[in-house]
Amino acid sequence: MARQQRRARPSHKAKRPAAKSDYFTQPGKRGAVIVLRKPIGNRITAKVCGIMPTRVHAKMLMTQLEKAESVVKDLFLEATDDGIEALEAVLAACCKEVIEKGPKVREPRGEPAPEAADASESDE
Repeated sequence: MARQQRRARPSHKAKRPAAKSDYFTQPGKRGAVIVLRKPIGNRITAKVCGIMPTRVHAKMLMTQLEKAESVVKDLFLEATDDGIEALEAVLAACCKEVIEKGPKVREPRGEPAPEAADASESDE
């Protein structure tokens, strides 16, 4: 009778938890969502990365910033004035990109859309 081969045991290294993001969100005014990054370096408080209109936009911004930070490791250390300017430029560009590529945001009910206001003025 032939002996059966032993099965290889799965290693415990394969069950690693996913890396936790350095970014988190907080609710803002009027349903907005604030995206923040955990303190790093000599920073004591969290850095506000942007204020997005919806949670979908906030999640998109978080993934965009994670990609940007993977390229430039010391993006949030901001040791010099140039570093601060670079960080602000990256944050502004990421926010603009997310607003353009993300789902469209409806105007509040109380305020008419700018196109509708212009059309009503030209009709008079």
